[in-house]
This record gives sequence, structure tokens and C-alpha cells, in this order.
Amino acid sequence: MKIRTLAVTLAGLAIAGGAFAGTLSGTAVFEGKAPSLKPIQMGADPTCAKMHSTPVTPELLVLGDGQTMANVFVQVKSPPESKAAASSSPVVIDQKGCMYAPHVVGVRVGQPLQFRNSDGILHNVHGLPKANREFNLGMPATLVEKDTTFNKPEPFFPVKCDVHPWMQAYVAVMTHPYFDVTAKDGKFQIADLPDGTYTLEAWHEKLGTQSQQVTVSGGKAAPVTFTFAVPKG
Repeated sequence: MKIRTLAVTLAGLAIAGGAFAGTLSGTAVFEGKAPSLKPIQMGADPTCAKMHSTPVTPELLVLGDGQTMANVFVQVKSPPESKAAASSSPVVIDQKGCMYAPHVVGVRVGQPLQFRNSDGILHNVHGLPKANREFNLGMPATLVEKDTTFNKPEPFFPVKCDVHPWMQAYVAVMTHPYFDVTAKDGKFQIADLPDGTYTLEAWHEKLGTQSQQVTVSGGKAAPVTFTFAVPKG
């Protein structure tokens, strides 16, 4: 009987202490008629052009079935303190087909950001942060990968290739793990978030930023939908 009473007491203390942690999940979708994007002209580098059998469009707006949206960065604003250390495994941006893949990434402060060169041709990686130091990494055909790290948190900054001006990606440097980037299916998941009410923010490079208030209770939260559209006028 005493053992059972102790177990109940400990369970109650765990709940009171916020032991529950849940996963926020949801989808980003595009509303309305999608604009037509002109194919990228890669003729300036015939090697790049030969890597593609069909036209390649800019990744300004990448939609899946049901107009779900890729490349939407979703994060918890002013999140609770996390004891999860930044991973030593790198976040990877590949240079493949003379494009950056993925187009949008988040990396923790101190976590390696690795640039790979799968094309086997000359690229350079020119990052334009403001809080962190600007970098320009030459990547000849013989250099397969190159790492860099960031010491300060920073909102989205562009990365470009000075050799191939159509190549661009975006990087966000985060102090916490409560973020995700949508794939073509528009889905995101943010795990291990303690019970509480939070502001969830979704960012798109051309369609701006949205926010919603969400609540995690008992380790559960209702799915969230962010709907983007081209501004009128």
C-alpha cells in the first residue's frame, strides 16, 4: 500500500513539474492560383544545363499535392529552456545539379553546417550573415565537403554561389531545437515540447511570416495549418 501511495505521489509531482512533453505538428499550404515561375537559364554553364533533362524552376515556391508548401521554416518563439545540446552531426547543404539542396535549413549555434559538392565542378559558397562572420568558401571539383560553424544566433541569411548566380539557399542559426522546415508535403514536426502555451511562427522567403498560438497539454497538441497566399494588390 505504501509503495502504491508513493508511486501516485511521484506521478503527481512529475505532472506538476511539467514532465509531459508533446509534439507539435502541422502543414503549410498555399491558397489561390500559383504564379508561373520562369525556368532557370543555366546556359552560362553548359555543364550545369546538361545535368537536367527537364527545365528547372526557382525554389521561390515549391508546391506538392493539394498545394502543400516546401521550404517553410517553423519555429517556437520564446521557447522554454532546452537541455538538449547542439548535435555534433552536421546539417548538410548539397550542391547538386547546380542547385542547393535543401533550399532552407536551420542549424544550432555551434553545430557544423556542411556544404557538399556532389557536382564535381567548381562552386563557391558565399554566406552573408550579419551577426556572424561572412564567409566565402571556394569549392573546386576536388573538394567534396567543407564545414563551418556559427557562434551567434541569427535569423535567416542567404547563401549564394558567385559562379552560378541562380543558386541560393537560406540558413537560420538557432539557440534551441524547437524548429523544423517543411518538405514538399508541407508537413512539420517539433518534438519534446513541454506542456504550455506558445507562439508558433512560420516563415517563407517571399510570402512573409505568420504566427499562431498553440497549446500543448498532457503531451498533446492539435495540428496546426499555416495558409500562405500572394498578397493582393
